[in-house]
Amino acid sequence: MLAGALLVCTVATRAQDRLTGKSFATRTVVMAQHGMVCTSHPLSTQAAIDVLRKGGNAIDAAIAANAMEGVVEPDMNGIGGDLFAIVWDAKTKKLYGLNASGRSPYSLTLSELTKRGLTHIPAAGPLPVSVPGCVDGWYELHKRFGKTPMPTILSHAIRYAREGFPVHDEAAYYWSSMIARMGKYPNVMDVYAPTGAAPKRGELFRNPALANTLDKIATGGRDAFYKGDIARTIDGFMKKTGGFLSYRDLAEHTSDWVDPVSTNYRGYDVWELPPNGQGIAVLQMLNILEGYDFKTIPWGSPEHIHRFVEAKKLVFEDRAKYYADPAFAKIPVQTLISKPYAAQRRALINPDRAAVAVEAGNPALKDGDTIYLTVADGEGNMVSLIQSNYRGFGSGMVPDGLGFTLQNRGELYSLTEGQHNTYAPHKRPFHTIIPAFITKDGQPFMSFGVMGGSFQPLGHVQMVMNIVDFGMNPQEAGDAPRIDHAGGSEPTGERIDGVGTITLESGYSYETIRALMQKGHNVGYGLGGYGGYQAILYDAKNKVYHGATESRKDGHAAGF
Repeated sequence: MLAGALLVCTVATRAQDRLTGKSFATRTVVMAQHGMVCTSHPLSTQAAIDVLRKGGNAIDAAIAANAMEGVVEPDMNGIGGDLFAIVWDAKTKKLYGLNASGRSPYSLTLSELTKRGLTHIPAAGPLPVSVPGCVDGWYELHKRFGKTPMPTILSHAIRYAREGFPVHDEAAYYWSSMIARMGKYPNVMDVYAPTGAAPKRGELFRNPALANTLDKIATGGRDAFYKGDIARTIDGFMKKTGGFLSYRDLAEHTSDWVDPVSTNYRGYDVWELPPNGQGIAVLQMLNILEGYDFKTIPWGSPEHIHRFVEAKKLVFEDRAKYYADPAFAKIPVQTLISKPYAAQRRALINPDRAAVAVEAGNPALKDGDTIYLTVADGEGNMVSLIQSNYRGFGSGMVPDGLGFTLQNRGELYSLTEGQHNTYAPHKRPFHTIIPAFITKDGQPFMSFGVMGGSFQPLGHVQMVMNIVDFGMNPQEAGDAPRIDHAGGSEPTGERIDGVGTITLESGYSYETIRALMQKGHNVGYGLGGYGGYQAILYDAKNKVYHGATESRKDGHAAGF
């Protein structure tokens, strides 16, 4: 009888029944002093914790977690994708940025794409494939900051790829639809549906081919991927499937160390990476919103949401026009993230009426499949890392015998001549994935990110505002109902007229929704398009890390 009563009690428990915290909080933050890991999968978190416990640092642990993510969440990321990271180095007390995104094939030209009658690069198949930057990103991070040997770092991912793991809820949810969409491409069924069907929730999945590939990378280094048998296999596969990515593209690939850029938001320095990513959109939005007093504007009110959305509309027009590979376009980054420019843009916002957006977004940008993770160690190092295939299972192109899919980031070029982001050979595409970091008074405050295509800048801004303006802790900031907006221009050249549509998660009152509609907004709901969040906040006074994870996914925060 007691067991039954306990079961009923457990089932009945809801977030609003917690003893402390906001009514929407799903759990408390995880607190620890010696190490903290926050990822979107428990096995990835545990791999990183194991590296930390055995003397590795945050950089080693982040690589271990990312490699594991490519095994257990192949729908979201893997070694066929790109990587960006921001590292706080405790020794130099400085932030370092890494752009490990790949470039387009030398042999594919704009004329080749347009003569095929294309107005947009397709989402799947050989054409959207660009050079995978992930593995080079691992080795750049490790060469500069790492201390544990790479075979040890990658051993967890190799073991689980070889021995298998139970497929978790979110992966199972997406896996079957992706197999239905991608199963026609070579090797997809053999690698991802070896029984003839997508693995179901709780079923064991093994990827021995990926285990072998990771083993070659662990022992042979980054050149094993970019100049060895793996590169030759990719080259041959792309040639026979009508692709353009070649051995030369892989052999000549390099990552770039870049200086993060920042703006100060009410005493907190918020850091992002410069383009070809969309990180500076966060800084532009914050600069505009800083001009409003959110001490007098309640969270979740019509005034809060209206100003947030109107700022987003303005910034995303700049995003569409300017954000691209800086090697091919002059991007006025410092002007875009300046306070005077924000004041000019803020003056365009009507507090009582939604602006009509005459240029629209490409819905494909809403559909990014990405993982974000963050790690901190006992020495004070912190890593903010994001990695992605772009869409689920990327391009669907799975090279023979390698066990992973190649990304489809090339879908994000524009095919309209003369734009910043127009396709060109050996050019990086506009990128959606962005890591973030906050410092205060020159010291680390929070490493965080919110995966999810074009939602990411909106997610970053909401996390900053939730903590700085509305006094939430890191877990509450992530659990709070989110705001999204579809509409405006995109870097891929697509346009549409109208005010767009605000989509709100459950938790906002009908009175707020009604007031937004009276201001001229369209308001609706979205299914699962609100990103995935992880964060580590550092309490410098008590020297304690506070870890937070995404309640909407299968995330896991752990420390010791």
